[in-house]
Amino acid sequence: MRLKRPSIPYIIWMAVFTFIPIALILYSAFTDSSGGFTLEPFTKAFGYFDVFLRSLWIAFISTLICLVLAYPIGYIMSRQKKSTQNILTMVIMIPMWMNFLLRIYAWITLLQSGGPIDTMLSLLGIHTTLIGNQGAVILGMVYEYLPFMVLPLYSVMAKIDNNLIEAAEDLGSNRLSVMRKVVFPLSIPGIVSGVTMVFVPSASTFLVAQYLGGVDDIMIGDVIDRIFWSDQNTGAAIALILMAAIFLFLIILNFFGDEEAIA
Repeated sequence: MRLKRPSIPYIIWMAVFTFIPIALILYSAFTDSSGGFTLEPFTKAFGYFDVFLRSLWIAFISTLICLVLAYPIGYIMSRQKKSTQNILTMVIMIPMWMNFLLRIYAWITLLQSGGPIDTMLSLLGIHTTLIGNQGAVILGMVYEYLPFMVLPLYSVMAKIDNNLIEAAEDLGSNRLSVMRKVVFPLSIPGIVSGVTMVFVPSASTFLVAQYLGGVDDIMIGDVIDRIFWSDQNTGAAIALILMAAIFLFLIILNFFGDEEAIA
């Protein structure tokens, strides 16, 4: 089959930045330091099974919180005037212009002992540790990835015809029924897109847990970052297992998304 010229740059890009790196990961995962075939990297990789499960759990909770927060935000944005929508979109995107690491440092300043939040809570008689735990990691993840949930939801909801909502209200549906029977089914593509855009980077991210979490809150991305330079083969095996798990998640998610669309 003859390739069309406009597709050639895309194919080259995919080959250089997707297929070749994946091929190198596959090679490293199934070889030892001398280049011989072995499954030992996978044996070592499964030693981090508890970290792997914790990473998926934190990613799941972070994604769920983002969805709960982003859904009403996206709906409210979509019902505003076009000029107001543009302003709100800009407000959501502004923090993303700042470096990822700087945003984490900002949360360290806010959550650390003697910081602004800790000081205010102390004045109210509440004494608790705000940083160095799983709650702080989830908070950091939600902050980092919330825009990636809001924007797809807003984009889909903004395309919902107001006439459909008005028709449902004219037929006697209250706001809850309108949301359940009209808005929610039509917003399924935005939910699928948002969950994908949040869960995938949340499951594989690193640094957030290193700076906001404790010793027991390390995530699988941190493990890969830590051991890859000393044991590239095991790091590649862990990355391959994580990649397979995320790919399986995406297949299941898209399957349910298609089912909802058909229904």
